Amino acid sequence: MKKSNQYVGKALFVFLLVVFQALAVSAQQSAFKLNELGVFKKHGVDLMIYNDSYNAGGFFDEKVNGIEMIQHGVRTVTGGAVRLSPTPEQWDLVPVVTSRVIDAKSNTALITLFYKEFNFTSKIKVEGKDNGCLITVILDQPLPKKLEGKASMNIEFLPAVYFKKTYLMDNQVGIFPQVAAGQMIAEPFSEKIPQFNNLLTSERFGNTYAKPTPFAQGKKLVLSPDDPKSLVSIASSTGEIGLVDGRNLASNGWLVVREVIPAGKTGNVVQWSFTPNSVDGWIKEPVISHSQVGYHPDQQKVAVIEIDPNDKALPTAILYRMDEDGKQVKVLEGNLANAGKFMRYNYFKFDFSSVKQPGIYKIQYGTYASEPFPVGKNVYDNIWHPTLDTWLPVQMDHMFVKEAYRVWHGNPHQDDALQAPTDTLIHDGYRMGHTTGTKYKPYEHIPGLNIGGWFDAGDFDIQTGSHNTVIGYLVSAWEDLKIMRDETMVDKDRKYVAIHHPDGVPDILQQIEHGSLALVAQFRAFGHAIRGIVQPHLWQYNMIGDAGNLTDGLIYNPNLKPFQKDGFTSGTMDDRWAFTTSSPSGDIGSAIALAAAGRALKSYNDSLSAECLAIATKVWNENVAKKTENQNSGDMADFPVDFRRSMSVGQEANLTIELLLATKDKKYSDYLTKIWPAVKNNLGAGRRMSFGAGSMRTLLKAIPYMKDDYKNDLRLQAINTSKQLDSISTTNPYGVPLGQGGFYSQGGNFAMVDWSLNNAKLHQYFPDIISKEYAIRGLNYVLGCHPASSISFVSGVGVNSKRVTYGNNRADFTSIPGGMVPGNYLIKPDFYENQENWPFIWYENEVVVDGCAGYIYLSALVNDILQKETGK
Repeated sequence: MKKSNQYVGKALFVFLLVVFQALAVSAQQSAFKLNELGVFKKHGVDLMIYNDSYNAGGFFDEKVNGIEMIQHGVRTVTGGAVRLSPTPEQWDLVPVVTSRVIDAKSNTALITLFYKEFNFTSKIKVEGKDNGCLITVILDQPLPKKLEGKASMNIEFLPAVYFKKTYLMDNQVGIFPQVAAGQMIAEPFSEKIPQFNNLLTSERFGNTYAKPTPFAQGKKLVLSPDDPKSLVSIASSTGEIGLVDGRNLASNGWLVVREVIPAGKTGNVVQWSFTPNSVDGWIKEPVISHSQVGYHPDQQKVAVIEIDPNDKALPTAILYRMDEDGKQVKVLEGNLANAGKFMRYNYFKFDFSSVKQPGIYKIQYGTYASEPFPVGKNVYDNIWHPTLDTWLPVQMDHMFVKEAYRVWHGNPHQDDALQAPTDTLIHDGYRMGHTTGTKYKPYEHIPGLNIGGWFDAGDFDIQTGSHNTVIGYLVSAWEDLKIMRDETMVDKDRKYVAIHHPDGVPDILQQIEHGSLALVAQFRAFGHAIRGIVQPHLWQYNMIGDAGNLTDGLIYNPNLKPFQKDGFTSGTMDDRWAFTTSSPSGDIGSAIALAAAGRALKSYNDSLSAECLAIATKVWNENVAKKTENQNSGDMADFPVDFRRSMSVGQEANLTIELLLATKDKKYSDYLTKIWPAVKNNLGAGRRMSFGAGSMRTLLKAIPYMKDDYKNDLRLQAINTSKQLDSISTTNPYGVPLGQGGFYSQGGNFAMVDWSLNNAKLHQYFPDIISKEYAIRGLNYVLGCHPASSISFVSGVGVNSKRVTYGNNRADFTSIPGGMVPGNYLIKPDFYENQENWPFIWYENEVVVDGCAGYIYLSALVNDILQKETGK
C-alpha cells in the first residue's frame, strides 16, 4: 500500500507539472484580435461570434450556432449563448439574434438575443483580452420569473475531442467520460421549459421529467490540460460554473459548460475569462486529396494538396508504385501547380495523368504520404455495389431485413397510418392545413399504406418527394445500363428481405417496385399524392435503433385504453400519421416517377406497371392537358412567382416526356412542342430550370421523338453549359461547384452527384461539347478529392472511407455500408468540416435515400462511359 501511495503521489506531481507548464505557455501567447468577419483570431485558434444563428422555425439547434471555436484545425466549440436548459436538445427553444455589432477597432462583439416565448432579451459581449477574451452576459431587465434557475450562459464542447482527456475544476481532477455517465434528477413536469410547438423529445412518464446535473462544479475549469492542442480554461468572476454531459438526455448531446443567471439581477450577470490555448508554431498537416477508389488509366488524374497558409510549400510531389515484394518504385516526380488560396488554405495540384500502367500507387509530399490507390480499368466496376446490395435494402420499410447473422430491423409500421389532424405543425416541416383533403377523419386509420417505401434517411419517415427522385434515378440506371446485379432476396408475401441471397430477379427492379408500391398506395387511398408519413411524437421521431420498435404494429383503436391490446388493435396512439395535403405539383411529381416506373416494371410486374401508367396518365389529363389558365395558380404559394412558373412548366415537360417514352403516343410529343418555348425560356444562365433532379436529363431523352429544332436548342444549352463548366474549373482547386455544402446546397454530395449526372448525359448526347471529365470529376470529389480530408464520403467504398455516419445505427458510432453522406459543410466564414469522429451532425453525415440512389446511377454510368469509350 505504501508503494502504491508513492506511485500515485509521483503520478500526480508529474500530471500537475504538465498542467502548470501548459498554463504557463498559454499565459505567454499573443493577443486575441477580432476581425471584420466577426472572428477573434490568434495562431491556431479562431473564435467565431454568431457567424451562424440558430435556425428558429426550422431545425433549431443544429450545433453550428452562436459562439464557436476552431482550435488547431478542429471545431471544438459551439452554442455559446444564453439558453433555457442545462443541455439543450435540437428541438429546444432557441434565441433569435436581433442585433450583431462587430467592432474590430475596440476588439469587441456585442450580440443581442431574444426569446419571444418569454419576451426575454439578453446581450452577450465578447471582448478580446490578452490571449483570451471576456464573455459577459448583460441584462437590462431581471430574468422573467419562469426562467429563474433555468436560464444560463452555455457553451458546448464536442465530446469526441475530449475522449481520453482530462479536466481540472478548481481542486478537482477528472477524466472526461467516453459514454454518458452524468447524474440525472427527476423534476416536476410543470417546471420543464416547453420545446418547439410543445412537442416532447422524451416520452412522458408520470408528472416528472429528467434533468441533467453537473458532474463537476467550481469557479475555474481547465479542459484537456494534458493536450495543449485542445486545452481551454474558463474562469468565472460572477458565480459557479458546471460541467454537464448532454449525452445523458440526448444521444447527440455535447459537453456543456454553464453558469446559471442569478435571479433579480441586471447589468453584468455572468462574466467568464475564456482562454483557449495556442501551440506556438503549430501548422496543420497537409492533406493529399485523391480518389480513394483510384483511377481509370485513360482519365485525368490530379491530386490536390491542401496546406496551411503558414506552411512553406514544397515544389514537387512524388508518385510511387508498389511492387509485388512491397518495395516502392519511383514513377514520377512532378512540379506542383499553384492553385491559389481557397477559403483559409493554400492549394497545389499534382497532375499524374500520364501514368497509365495498372498498379497500386501512392503520392509522397515531403514526409506525408497518401493512402494507396489503384490505377486500372476496373476501378469503378463495383463501387456502387455496397449501396445497392446493403444500404438500400436496409432502408426498406414494411419489411424484415436480415444480412447473414445480423438482423438490421424487424418488420416496421404494419399499423400505418392514421389521418393527421388539421391545423397541425410538427417536426421536420410536416404540416396540415384547415382540411385533410380526404374522406378520413383526424386520427382515423387509413388502410393500405403499410406497403413499400424506404426510410428517408437516418429517421424513419416516408418522404414522397424523395421517393419520386429515387425512382427516377433507379429507372434511368435500369434503362441506360440494364443493371442485372442480384444480391438480395425480396419475399413480398413474407415481407422478408435477405441481403447477399440472390433470388433470380435484378435488385434494381425490386427496388423500383418497392418504391412504386408506396406511391401507388397513396393514389389508391386518396386519389392523389401526399406529403408523407411520419412518426407523430418527437420522442418517436428521434429514436435510434430498430425501426420495428417504433410502433407496436397494431392499428390504433380509440375504444381501448393506452397500452391495452385485443390481439388485433391497440389503444396506444403510436401509429404514424399521413400528412395528406394535396397539390398539383405533388401529384405531377409522383406521376413523373410512376410513368417511369411503369416502363421499367413491364414484363416483371405487369399489373403494377399498368397501374403506374394509368395513374400518371390520369394526372397528365387532369393537371396538364386540360389545365385551365388559373387552375394551379395557388400551388406552391410560398415560393416566388418566377420559381412557380418555372416549376410548373418544367413538371409539365417532365411528365409529358416520361409518358411519351412509355407510350410513344404522338399527342405527347405534340404537347411538348406546344410548351417548348416556355420550357426553353427557363433554360440557361440566370434562369432556374426548377423541375426536379432530372430536368436536363429528361429533356435529352425526348430527342429521338422531336424535330431537329428541339435537339438544336439543347445543343445550344450544352454549349452554354460548357462555358459554365470551364469557368467553374478555375474558381476553386477542385474544378467543381462549391458553396455552403451540406444537404442539398451547392458543394454538398447530393448536389454534386446531380451536377455530375447532368454532365455525363450531356456528354453522351454532345460528346464534342461536354467532356466526360466533368462527370468523373464530381464523382472523384465524392470519393476523396475534396477539401479538409481525403476520405471517401461513401461508407465501405475506397481505401479510406466514412466509418461513422448519421444512420439509424449512429448511436453505435458506425455506419451502414454504401451510404453516401452530405459531405463537407462550410463553417462560416471559411472552414470546411466533415466530422468523422462524431456521427450526430446531420448536415454533414446523414445518409438519405435519394442521394444514394443518385450515387448508384452516377457510379455505374461513369464506369459505362469509360469502358465504352476507352475499351475494357
